[in-house]
Amino acid sequence: NIQPPAVRRPSSRGASFLCVALGKMAEGRVYNFSAGPSMMPLEVLEEMQREFVNYKGCGMSIMEMSHRGKEFTQVAKEADKNMRDIFDIPDNYKVLFLQGGATLQFSTVPLNILGGAKTKADYLVTGQWSDKAQQECEKYGTGQVVCSSKPTKFTTIPDKSEWKLDPEAAYVHYCMNETVNGVEFNYTPDVGDVPLIADMSSDFCSKTIDVRKHAYIYAGVQKNLGPSGLAVGILRDDFADGKREMKICPTYCSWKSTADNDSMYNTPACYTLYAVGEYLKYTKQKGGLPYWDEISDKKSRMLYDTIDGSDGFYQCPVQKNCRSRMNVPFTIMGGNDALEKKFMQEATKVKLYTLAGHRSVGGCRASLYNGMPLEGVETLMDFMKSFMDENRK
Repeated sequence: NIQPPAVRRPSSRGASFLCVALGKMAEGRVYNFSAGPSMMPLEVLEEMQREFVNYKGCGMSIMEMSHRGKEFTQVAKEADKNMRDIFDIPDNYKVLFLQGGATLQFSTVPLNILGGAKTKADYLVTGQWSDKAQQECEKYGTGQVVCSSKPTKFTTIPDKSEWKLDPEAAYVHYCMNETVNGVEFNYTPDVGDVPLIADMSSDFCSKTIDVRKHAYIYAGVQKNLGPSGLAVGILRDDFADGKREMKICPTYCSWKSTADNDSMYNTPACYTLYAVGEYLKYTKQKGGLPYWDEISDKKSRMLYDTIDGSDGFYQCPVQKNCRSRMNVPFTIMGGNDALEKKFMQEATKVKLYTLAGHRSVGGCRASLYNGMPLEGVETLMDFMKSFMDENRK
């Protein structure tokens, strides 16, 4: 029964609001609403700082030691164990730590699966990242578009009655949360007996997931689990035997090679892996995924309520039943460019940073990853209401 801090009701306005907001900030720190890399919990950063020069008295920094040495081997083993504990990963799944981020997995997925008898795969296209994944698949096989919300500018998830699933597909791929467009699945797609593959990059570690319903889950860690430099993979072991691997699959991209070598076929991104391990420890201390789930729900509800209660001054283009809890896009006065620029400039005065929408869609966007404290969202809420009062015509 995790109890996040109570939500403070916004009340500050104008200059008094500025003083209150700045008074609550840790010295020198800002609220960074970046879509990734993103804020990390201060406690995790401080622990990493303490251990930076001399890791646990061994005389070396993690950045200096051999990835084959006993100290780092223990770091990797502990990260693997904590991943399994936190995400309830069954024994018949492998935990992979992968370089190249989630984007490399757009190629790696078809390269490891379409080398068998089945050379077609199904893609649920609900945003820019799943769109890119489908296009990448086309280089190695056939990426069939089961559904696409591109006609709505990726503001919805098509109803399952519209999906054209192929029961003979090698796999079905979906992106659980679209970072650019602010669309999120709040359920696991039912695709029958076809193996299910998920890109969970931007909502991984924000809620409980059913690993057993997936053949493979991958996620870049720079949103909710650490700094950039790695993706994590959760792979069912029947996909780690190499039997479906394409002949052109580079050894570096081979799931079999990665699993057989405990994610150390070559030197891993050691410091990022260590940081992920620290983030996992912190997650355990806080109560696991239920803790992040409750906090994420509270933060996103606070922000959406502010947008929906603004009488159209702020607007979110995403259909309500699939709004993301991680990435909240919004426009001001129907997309008033000058007003949106003013909003972002003035926001920095109260330590609210990186609120611009993705360059491809414009507008504003607030990313509410695990590292964003509740106080940051409260400060944003108060600023939005103050800005609205001062600029509504």
